[in-house]
Amino acid sequence: MNTVADTYYSNQIKWQTEQTALREIVLKCGLTEDIKWKHPCYTHKNKNILMVHGFKDYCALLFFKGALLKDSKRVLIQQTENVQLGRQIRFSQISEIVKLEKIIKEYIFEAIDIEKQGIQLKNTTPKNQNLPVELENIFTKNIKLKIAFEKLTPGRQRGYILHFSSATQSKTISARIENCTQKILNGFGFNDCTCGLSKRMPNCDGSHKILKTKPI
Repeated sequence: MNTVADTYYSNQIKWQTEQTALREIVLKCGLTEDIKWKHPCYTHKNKNILMVHGFKDYCALLFFKGALLKDSKRVLIQQTENVQLGRQIRFSQISEIVKLEKIIKEYIFEAIDIEKQGIQLKNTTPKNQNLPVELENIFTKNIKLKIAFEKLTPGRQRGYILHFSSATQSKTISARIENCTQKILNGFGFNDCTCGLSKRMPNCDGSHKILKTKPI
């Protein structure tokens, strides 16, 4: 058990009982406990397997490669349509965790086995989804940006494409690309937190607005 994780769990209010129960189950499966992105993260030989998250309406186990799990019990949830690989098992009360303990362990051991085998999700970047013309034009002038964009996960690429393409005017699309350029170069997705303050890491929850309101 990790002492920093001890502090995390002891400071939880809404989902403390549920998250503590999930922690006990996860540790029984032999994973190493750490804190990453301000949340408990569990690894196998330094490879990320899952995280424990607390949200407004539920707490969850987030499997980093959940899309590769068989999910025979149909309990995995894709958080948003842009999430390519991660999947959650959500809980709103302790009784649900107790009922699913055996299944949770089965999924954890399967996730560990997937990591041991080095299985990866095939690149599913939608080749039939056209990039905005404005983005293609910028890529021809900014090779570094093109390379950085192609290094992003398929889900993050789609997130940007959806954001850019939802604008109806070319000048708006270009402006959005310009505003996101540095974020792409830094390897972040459109919805990723870049300030480090989010309580929903790696997703942004708007905490960066605090920085803008603090007096200089």
